[in-house]
Amino acid sequence: MTTDDDAHEEDGGGFDAEDWTRLTPFTGAVATLDDVQARRAVFALGDTDDPRPIAMDLPQPVIWWDEDGAGQAAVAVQAETHLGPDGEEMEVLGLILPDGGGAVALLEDVDLVDASDPAWREMVTNAIDPAAGED
Repeated sequence: MTTDDDAHEEDGGGFDAEDWTRLTPFTGAVATLDDVQARRAVFALGDTDDPRPIAMDLPQPVIWWDEDGAGQAAVAVQAETHLGPDGEEMEVLGLILPDGGGAVALLEDVDLVDASDPAWREMVTNAIDPAAGED
């Protein structure tokens, strides 16, 4: 385990609105199961065709919208495009949540934002300290 791994384990892998840039992106390749198990990538998709990395600046702050319209702050650290069984292109992001959890989302379900976006910053703060939003 490296010093970076030790620091990641110590802080749980999460982030706040000031230190999100330290998250390590997975770029330049399509992730494998080994990459996920080694915690280099958030996801690895099987049973898809023509997988390719998406060229985008990572890490990237995002607001991830669920089907009920609720937003959640996250940082995209992985971006790939895959063709599903029906031939439809899926643009998939690997996300890190403020608490250090990981999630997988379609690019169409997120808004790319700047880290100075007040809504994103408030969502990050509330995710880290829910009592902060009760003021």
